[in-house]
Amino acid sequence: MTRLIVAASERCADMLYATGFFAPDAFIFLEKAGKKTIVLSDLEIDRGRRQAAVDEIVSYSEIAGRLDKPDFADVLGEFLRLRRVRKAVTPADFPLGLARRLRVALTPERGSFWKERERKTAAEIALLRRAEKIAETGMARATEVLAASAIGKANSLSWAGRRLTAELLRSEIDSAVLRAGGTPGGTIVAGGSQACDPHERGHGPLRANTLIILDIFPRDASSGFFGDLTRTVVRGRASDAQRRLWETVLEGQKRALAAMKPGVNGKRLQDSVKKFFTDSGFPTQRKEGRWGGFFHGLGHGLGLEIHEEPRVAKTTLKPGQALTVEPGLYYQGLGGVRHEDVVTITETGIRLLSGFPKRMEI
Repeated sequence: MTRLIVAASERCADMLYATGFFAPDAFIFLEKAGKKTIVLSDLEIDRGRRQAAVDEIVSYSEIAGRLDKPDFADVLGEFLRLRRVRKAVTPADFPLGLARRLRVALTPERGSFWKERERKTAAEIALLRRAEKIAETGMARATEVLAASAIGKANSLSWAGRRLTAELLRSEIDSAVLRAGGTPGGTIVAGGSQACDPHERGHGPLRANTLIILDIFPRDASSGFFGDLTRTVVRGRASDAQRRLWETVLEGQKRALAAMKPGVNGKRLQDSVKKFFTDSGFPTQRKEGRWGGFFHGLGHGLGLEIHEEPRVAKTTLKPGQALTVEPGLYYQGLGGVRHEDVVTITETGIRLLSGFPKRMEI
């Protein structure tokens, strides 16, 4: 099978997986008869020779020199002609404009382009653990800042002489991530009712005695692997209702983790957690146009993408998978709780990659 990718590896996990080479601009990857070739510009070719895990590197300018005023599509077409490529398999997101200009039969791959990405090697698991440590560094900074914040009138929080906002706490988290060697992206600091929208990043003043969801998912700048970690905390004192919600979600996660091993049906696992929540008095239902309860997935694959295949609910667990386990409950007027950790599936159960403690009150 001949495989073709045209993408920037900084944004395309399939290209990064294929080459091990970070580049901000699109370049060409071809795998034919088991031989991996990339075409790089003069700007990147020397670095590519040192860093890319491929068999051959070809000069873009040398191919372009054979043509009269070529653009990228012309150079790609000439390269494929020289390599006698008449058909190839591409990722599903291969650029349509390029595809229409090539005299090559292209077949977009259904599902994952590199199926082997789902089964992580020991080296990849070590990289995931390092990325998770970066996330834990950000979480430690969040806890530190919250612990140092002062509680004022009307449950206001102040820190370092300023009102503590979601934006300010997020900047402290992201700065810690950067110092630890990660690239932050979309860090969530959502308190009160904002936390009832699971992907709400959070904004405005944070308040004491309310549930605050902290979801940190940095990319390791050196490897491209992602970490993912969520904790839910209260600065001050939790109410009985908040504590019960927090402890119920924790128990739901513990049950899921205890049940995970090869051969387990992910959909049944997710449904069992939802049933436990319902039986505990926390049903999932739609009310006045808004969902409440456990209305998102139990988890997702993690690796060179923050959300990669497989989703827990769409797989049967297999050794080597790296998955988040992140049940949550969300109710307007009470708040939201989510606990998230990362595991890899072993031959007999799981290995937990997250090590950050779960502490409700700060």
